[in-house]
This record gives sequence, C-alpha cells and structure tokens, in this order.
Amino acid sequence: MRISIALLISLFVLGCNSSPRSNERTGRSGKHYGGVFNANETEDLSGLFPLSVTQASSHRIASQIYEGLVRFDQRDLSILPCLAESWTMDPSGTIYTFTIREGVVFHNDPAFPDGKGRSLTARDVEYCLKAICTYSTENEMFWLFQDRVLGANAHYAASAKGSIDQEVEGIELIDERTVRVTLVSPWQSFLQVLAHQGCWIWPKEIIEHYGDDLIWHPIGTGPFQMKSLRLGEALIMERNPSYWRTDSVGDQLPFLDAIRYTFLQDKEKELEEFEKGHLSTIFEIPVGRTDILSRSSEKGYQVQSVPGLSVQFYGFNERMAPFRDVRVRKAFSMAIDRRWIVDSVLQGLAEQALHGIVPPGFASYPYDSVPVQEFDPEGARALLVEAGFPEGKGLPGVYLQVNNNGFGYVKVAGEVQTMLEKNLGARVITSVLPSEQHFDRVERGDAAMWREGWVADHPDPENFLALFYGKNAPLDSTLPATLNTTRYVNARFDSLYMHAQRTSDPADRMLSLALAERQLMKDAVVVPLYHEMSIRVLQPWVMDLPINGMEYRDLATVWMDDTKRPKH
Repeated sequence: MRISIALLISLFVLGCNSSPRSNERTGRSGKHYGGVFNANETEDLSGLFPLSVTQASSHRIASQIYEGLVRFDQRDLSILPCLAESWTMDPSGTIYTFTIREGVVFHNDPAFPDGKGRSLTARDVEYCLKAICTYSTENEMFWLFQDRVLGANAHYAASAKGSIDQEVEGIELIDERTVRVTLVSPWQSFLQVLAHQGCWIWPKEIIEHYGDDLIWHPIGTGPFQMKSLRLGEALIMERNPSYWRTDSVGDQLPFLDAIRYTFLQDKEKELEEFEKGHLSTIFEIPVGRTDILSRSSEKGYQVQSVPGLSVQFYGFNERMAPFRDVRVRKAFSMAIDRRWIVDSVLQGLAEQALHGIVPPGFASYPYDSVPVQEFDPEGARALLVEAGFPEGKGLPGVYLQVNNNGFGYVKVAGEVQTMLEKNLGARVITSVLPSEQHFDRVERGDAAMWREGWVADHPDPENFLALFYGKNAPLDSTLPATLNTTRYVNARFDSLYMHAQRTSDPADRMLSLALAERQLMKDAVVVPLYHEMSIRVLQPWVMDLPINGMEYRDLATVWMDDTKRPKH
C-alpha cells in the first residue's frame, strides 16, 4: 500500500511544527490533543501479524495497534486489565476465567463486510488463543502454550497432520463475554505471557480477507490503526476514534493524531534527524555519539535510562567445525574480554554479562548459581591444546556473522575478532550482512558463529531460557529454527526448565531456572557478551512516555506540549 505525497508532507509538517493542529482540544487535566509522534526503526519490518511478530521493531509498532486480555504497565511492567476487564483463578491455580470488556470494537477495515469494525466478543478471544495452538506457517508462538495449556500439544500435533476439527481442551468459550483457560499445572508467569504479542487479539476476518498478505494488514482494537505503509520508507498510524480507554481523569485516549515511523538504517542519520527536530525520540544512541547525552540539558532534551532487560550474545553451531568440540567453544568464550567491550567499545552504555544470558534485575533470581564468565586467555589456550589446536594451529577458519544495523554490533565484532586472533591464534573473519539475510542464515543453521540478541517479551528469566528449550528447536534439521536458533537440546536443561513451569514454589522455580542456565553455560553453546542500558532521548515537547527495561511503549497516553517547541 503506497502513501500519497500530500499525506506524507502534511504529517511531516504537523510533526515538526507547533501548528497547525488537527484538533486544538485540551483535556480536563490540561493535556493537549493532536500532533504526530515521529520515530525511526533501523530494521526493516518482517510483518505485523501477532503470531509472527518476533522483531523488537515490529513489536514497538504493532503494540499500538493490537491489545491482549491484559497489558503491561509501561512504568513498572506490572499487569493491568485490558480486553479482559476482570478474571478469577480457582484454588488449584490452573483455571482462569476471563470476563471480556464490553464496548470494544475492531478498527474499521475493508476486511469487514461494510468496512466498519465490529464488536469484540469472547469468540474472538477463543479463536485467537486456539490459533496459538494450531500449526501454520505464520504461527511462531506455539512455544507460549506448549506443555502448559491443557490440550495444546495434542491440538498442535493434530493440526500439523491436517486435522482442524479437534478442540483445545483447555480453551473454552463459556458465553459471549466469558472465556476459560485451563492449565496443565500452576504457572506463575501465565498473566505475563497473556500480555505477550502472541496473545494479542485479532479478528478472523484478517485471514479470510487478506490470506497470505495478512502480515501487512493489521486489524486490532488498539489506540491507533494502520493508515499507510511503504515498506522500507514509512508507516503511518492514525488515531482510533472509537478507542475504549480513558485516562485517570476521564479524558479519551489517545491524545495524538497519528504516529509516523521511518526506516533509516544508518544510526548517525537517525540522530541527525532527531537533532533537526524531525523525530520525537531516538532509542539506542550511536556508538561514539554519547556527546548528545552531555548536551541534553543545553538542548532541553529529556534523557531516560534504565538497565535493559536484554542480552547480546554469540551463538555457536555445534554441527559445524570447529564448534563440535565443547573445549573450543569454551576457549572462544574465555578469550573475550567483556569489560573492554563494555568500557571502551560501548563507552559504558552496557553491563558485562558476567553470569549468563539472564540480565540483572530479577530480585528473586539466584544469579550466583550460574558460574561467572571469566576472561582467561591462558586457560583458553590450554583448552585449545587439549582439543588438538596448540596456538590455533590446525583450527579451521571461522566467519563471525553479524548484522549491520544495531548498537555497536560491527565494532564489537571487530574487537572480538582481534581478541580471538591475539589470544588463541584463531583465524576469524567478520561477515557483516543486512538483518534479513543475517537472520535467515542463522535460522536455517548456515552460520557457524553469529551475533544474536534478545529483549524480554515478558519480564521473567523463563523468557530468556526459552531460547534454549529443546522443544523449541525443530526436529527436522531442514526447517528453520526461529526461537532456539542454536538448536540446543539437553535433557537436564529441559527437565529443569519444565520443573520450573510446574512447581508452585516461587523459590524452587527460580532455582530450577538458574540450574538450567548453569547447564547451558557448562555446554557453552553461546557466549554471553553484555546487557545494554536502555537509553532513550526525547524531544522537550514529548510528554508522558516513561521508560522501562523492555522498551515497551504505550503511546496512547503520550501528548505534545507545544509551549516547549522552538519558535520558528
């Protein structure tokens, strides 16, 4: 779908200047209606359909369009009611009954017979939750309910064989406003998972009307609805005039007229656009440009920062030489100086991944149960000797594959290449690819060593360890692995991970997850590198957009204070 030049120009002017506004109304609390929120993503979109949204960039956009039964509070990531106005849990902790909110309608769209969005019902919720448990090429979210929702595994297996008649035992439609979900066993993070993008609610008319093109035609109940999309250039969402939410004083949400996303892949150019006032925010400062943080008070910029619930790591392909040998994998990990990367390359905008992949910030997680990842070049060289590669002699050359559009990815890879050559005598070549090509090779198992990152989908250590659960790796080696890209399968890890899902004791659950991570580090299929600080810079006139470690955004509450814009 193409964007008209007139529309782009009008939105650009509206976003950059204090006037004109399409709506001069002021709410009870003095917050102004109108304006455009301008942002940029450096990754091209891979789609906007809930069951296949795996990119952080796609999530930040689609989360303004779709909603789930519950949502995160963007201030502290606690759980709030959303499309479910209330719910109950039975004494066993396995049966949840949700009451669906009245007065919610889907966005207007040609998918509906008259082009007008219809009312949301409990049937839509049942349909979408069942879709998570149904095999399809668009569904990358079965792992959310696998082994956890009663009957989910049986339904997925049956649908993979072509049977679509079998119901999901644990997903029941009670009446037009009530849905019941029955779990296999108590699951402490169930409500957090329901806030995950895989559990957002959408109408079945998307499939019926758009077919294979559904990933580019999002229809939700959220504060903004799709207006126009030109892939690789710009995406525009406009205010949903029928949105159901109000703020604490009763003002109708959202305040903004529209949201405009561009897709510049050069972080330096993105920063230039921000400094010109063309972008409302910039997330992830380019490496080497931390000067903007020190100049923020002079410019009036708002700087927000919190420890990120994220991790950057390198993965190993155990099926490729030289990484079939765990001693080689461990040697590579021990030869990398994480402190140097964090302090010198990333200029302090990250924290070393000292224990493993689970980031700091989970108060009850026993991090000390996971061994510290030591920088030990001498020990690394000794391991190579044991493996039959003294001073790197005979060690096959390695391509370290990274994508080209993230925070310091290429610079970090260059430093790691130097460290591995210096400390091990390894022959390493950094291969830099566009994101789409990079992840395609990773998911198909064609990369030997690669950069990967994960930002929490829901704030729990379990979310990070799901990347290595054996059932999240395809049994067929010819199929792409979209979640467990290392294709790691270990019986002890899987047993501990599943025990954590079934125990009702919170301390036992966290210890089991930590012991699973300990096994992962023992097998060294990944090299944890660092946890990024979540840093965002906002224009002075952008109001009410608090930051969190997931970079989860609720733009429904954002408003523009034109008194803080520069006068032209």
